[in-house]
Amino acid sequence: MSMTIDRIGLIDPIQSGKRPAGPERVNKSRGADSISISSQAQERAELLKAQQIAAAAPEVRAERIAELKDKINDPSYINDRVLNATAERIIDSIFG
Repeated sequence: MSMTIDRIGLIDPIQSGKRPAGPERVNKSRGADSISISSQAQERAELLKAQQIAAAAPEVRAERIAELKDKINDPSYINDRVLNATAERIIDSIFG
């Protein structure tokens, strides 16, 4: 037994069967070219820039950490002036 299948329609099912209209004239205005960037692309660019800045920054400022450790271990460093300044900074950060 043999079977023959004839084409029923076009080979490409997406085409509607119409012939192309042919070349169209392009309206060439003498204005300046312009582009627009989506807000999503802008956010991604800002994120990439922030990641690059963070990657370029030193991980730890060892000399600053050593200096602070020395100050904290010095019994004369922690006095009323330091405690008051610290308390004021904490209150300012909480209440603005």
